[in-house]
Amino acid sequence: MEYGILSIIPPIIAIVLSIWSKQVFISLFAGILSAEFIMTNFSPLMALGNSIDGIVNVFAEDWITKTIMFSFLVGAIITMIQASGGVTGFIDYLTKKTKTIKNKKGAMLLCYITGIIIFIESSITILVSGVVARPLTDKYKISREKLAFICDSTSAPVCGLIPLNSWGATLIGLLGVQISAGVLTGNPVEILIKSIPYEFYSIVALLSVLYYILTDKDWGPMKKAEERARTTGQVLREGSVPLVSTDATDVPVKEGVKPDMMNMLLPLIVLIVMMPISLYVTGEGNIMQGSGSTSVFWAVLTCLLFCAVYYMSKKIMTLNEFMQYLYSGIGSMVPVATILIFAFAIGNSISALGTGEYMASLVQGRISGTLGPAIIFILGGIIAFSTGTSFGTFAILIPIAMQMAVAMDANIYASAAAVISGGIMGDHCSPISDTTIMASMASASDHIDHVKTQLPYALLSGSIAFVLYILTGFLI
Repeated sequence: MEYGILSIIPPIIAIVLSIWSKQVFISLFAGILSAEFIMTNFSPLMALGNSIDGIVNVFAEDWITKTIMFSFLVGAIITMIQASGGVTGFIDYLTKKTKTIKNKKGAMLLCYITGIIIFIESSITILVSGVVARPLTDKYKISREKLAFICDSTSAPVCGLIPLNSWGATLIGLLGVQISAGVLTGNPVEILIKSIPYEFYSIVALLSVLYYILTDKDWGPMKKAEERARTTGQVLREGSVPLVSTDATDVPVKEGVKPDMMNMLLPLIVLIVMMPISLYVTGEGNIMQGSGSTSVFWAVLTCLLFCAVYYMSKKIMTLNEFMQYLYSGIGSMVPVATILIFAFAIGNSISALGTGEYMASLVQGRISGTLGPAIIFILGGIIAFSTGTSFGTFAILIPIAMQMAVAMDANIYASAAAVISGGIMGDHCSPISDTTIMASMASASDHIDHVKTQLPYALLSGSIAFVLYILTGFLI
């Protein structure tokens, strides 16, 4: 059944309500309930029952279950590397022993560079950059909102520009379907590679983050957050609710343990190295065909196993102490996991409503080839903002965008890139996006504060990218 314009109501309710009320759980549930209300022909009791079933049924999809379990186990890793003295040792090494990081600019650059280097998977990128940089950004009174922005804006853009990961596998698969269907000709890998120079939003976003770090010229809500942190020392807004409990972010070094940065670096190295290995295994010898959700799950499990063996062998903690820290870390991630569950549930409801397809149909066949990439970019942004998923946007829009590009004689590479850039931009703006939630988690920021401070920056970068797509349409 087609729901037409009604299909855009649930995401609007969830997004507007979350920004207005700052209550993400309630807002997401309101979005789910309104979607089911529409699909049950406005039956309140059936809508309520289906909403609850929809939340439970999230676990029917293995990749979602693995992602949620990943978020729980990440809390355990964050807790343990602090209790082991790894984080304190790392801070002492950079600020006292070598004096590599001397000020707030150095702390932010560390986060930025970490996000650039680790491009193997967006969740891992966000996690590592946030965990590594947060103690230093707190030390130099950088707002958690600014940290979340840096983590968020160096994850998906980098993964899109260097697609040697599950992103590349997904995009190649979607483009390959269009070739098999006779819509496109050529090789999907070649099309994806040639589209990279046209991923304007990702390029502009990465450059703009670097600009804000080097110049300290923040504006809008971010400027207020930075002024608060600088003048009062409060890295979080008074009354804010960090997405991660202080049980995970304010863990003291275990009594009697000497701080050593290797207690943090070695587990993180294991986490990072396991990603390509897991992608290789799950892809049966082809990293580009590996499963991203399975790989991050295997990586975090291996990291925890390494922590257990390493910490106990160094007598940093006993098995009982390890398990206590494990449970404490898992417990601290309940808010994150709950938001993810609700976000995935509303994503499924919106998908059933056909929200993305409806919005895509509004412009299909109504625009010229010259403006094709620019319109596809905006459409991708709207779909990703409404659905909270860039991957879902790719799946919805690539078949439509490629057919549109061929019909309009628009540039294929720019059109493919416009889908990718639009999906990433919309993800950066949406409070129901899983990567936005992960950035709030890694930075221990209030989720809505992160969205409100990042949104103006993302829209400005998106506006610049939009102009570049218009120019591209006229010049090529």
